[in-house]
Amino acid sequence: MLVIIAFSVTPMGTGESVGQGVAEAVRVIRASGLPNETNALFTTIEGEWDEVMAVIKQAIDAVMAVAPRCSIVLKGDVRPGVTDAMTGKVASVERYLAAEAADSRQNGG
Repeated sequence: MLVIIAFSVTPMGTGESVGQGVAEAVRVIRASGLPNETNALFTTIEGEWDEVMAVIKQAIDAVMAVAPRCSIVLKGDVRPGVTDAMTGKVASVERYLAAEAADSRQNGG
């Protein structure tokens, strides 16, 4: 079953900066080989349920190796039978935006 999970793992109890702990988590995620993207708030990862959840657990373990506590936020989309949904969803939105821009130009907007 294919899933896309957007999640964050935040080290707690390490002071003001959380960059090192977050970097440890992102290192694990990138090494997984699964499609992923990191932005300022979340990392999104796509794959089979068991694979994705195993990587998230490894990311949490990596944070816990450098912090006494970890906060976790997860948001997911489960879509059986769909592949490459992480980029496909963005491409769909971009097509709508491009069509609206073209319509606006044609109508003098």
